[in-house]
Amino acid sequence: MVSQEPVPRPARKTDFTIVFDSRDAEVGWRDLLAVRRNALADAWDFLTATPLLSTPLNYRLRDDLAFVVRAGERFERWQLKLNHRDGARIWFYVVGNEVRLELIFTGHPNETK
Repeated sequence: MVSQEPVPRPARKTDFTIVFDSRDAEVGWRDLLAVRRNALADAWDFLTATPLLSTPLNYRLRDDLAFVVRAGERFERWQLKLNHRDGARIWFYVVGNEVRLELIFTGHPNETK
């Protein structure tokens, strides 16, 4: 009998790995998944392939939000919007070949209003 288990998506050798930076990011991901599953799947594809590509929906944050510090190291903070219409956002930074999800918002974050 066949196991009927879902087949995991294979990663390319050049793909970035996505990890949670915080418990808040895990909760935000779960909340966003509940309301925006298709858009989040598209975001996953983008983040694993081209997280440092500047686009109208993916860009470095500025001013006081431009950097995040972890273990004494400073990293550029990026924001990925799920679309042009609503406020859902993913804040992340990249370390090597790892995309670290810092904060995830189902609506527009107050910090950038």
